[in-house]
Amino acid sequence: MEVRKAFAGTLQSLMEKNEKIVMLDADLAKAGGTFNLRQVFPDRAIDCGIAESNMVSVAAGLSAYGYIPFVSTFAPFLARRAFDQIAVSVVYAGQNVKLIGMDPGIAAELNGGTHMSFEDIAAMRAVSNMVVFEPVDSTQMALALPQIVDYKGPVYIRMFRKETPDVFNKPNYKFDLFKADTIKEGKDISIFVSGLLTADTVAAAEILAKEGIDAEVINIHTIKPIDEQAVLTSAKKTGRVLTVENHNKHGGLFGAVSELLSENLPTRCSYVAIEDKLGVVGKLDELKGYYGLTTQDIVKKAKSLL
Repeated sequence: MEVRKAFAGTLQSLMEKNEKIVMLDADLAKAGGTFNLRQVFPDRAIDCGIAESNMVSVAAGLSAYGYIPFVSTFAPFLARRAFDQIAVSVVYAGQNVKLIGMDPGIAAELNGGTHMSFEDIAAMRAVSNMVVFEPVDSTQMALALPQIVDYKGPVYIRMFRKETPDVFNKPNYKFDLFKADTIKEGKDISIFVSGLLTADTVAAAEILAKEGIDAEVINIHTIKPIDEQAVLTSAKKTGRVLTVENHNKHGGLFGAVSELLSENLPTRCSYVAIEDKLGVVGKLDELKGYYGLTTQDIVKKAKSLL
């Protein structure tokens, strides 16, 4: 299932139970999968037009009156264009607003560099009290939303809209917003991954296993606050750490992990991330190759650490 469909379907169920939940979009409800909510909840699904800063301000106002507003647009239009409203009207004012940044990083594909947010995690991590969450697949998205609604405070959801491999579509999978998920245990190297590149990382671990390298793969779905225990326990066991992310190497998952380790457990680290480049036009597989984010790139980096 597409992640946006899981988001919209789950949110509809939550809105039916909770009249305080409101959905705002910036003329992108069809792209975000939430257009049908306008028919079901005409007073609580609002098109704010292509005016993202105003939309965030409206959400802050709704929150001040006890509502739980979700706002949705492409990631750079939140993390860049509406950053001041997020920092002041939402965070500084202590409002309970949920922000959905769609198609982060290379997920913008043919929309090109203007729509590619390689810096949004860094921006949102730097804002006090902001939770930064990046779902891997539709299963994780659906399980996360009730917990995000119950959480009192701002949350940034970094959402790839379309279909992804079902990494967590398992009957016994239990989700905790603030606990990382160990996908594969290992002893030779710890690979921490977020979002879009999780399936590629699992594939890389399988290749490494055939070469006698036992990689531990842990999905860090919530980058802030990061699951410190999961990172430190794994790094202590393996002594080698690799991070994998669809984001600039500065300020994202690599930053969060290496900051934690440098203070508590100095460990040899490396990363698979965007090497401080600007966005270009391309399809997903082409962009993975261009930016060095493929399964083989993950394998190569992991082996270089060993």
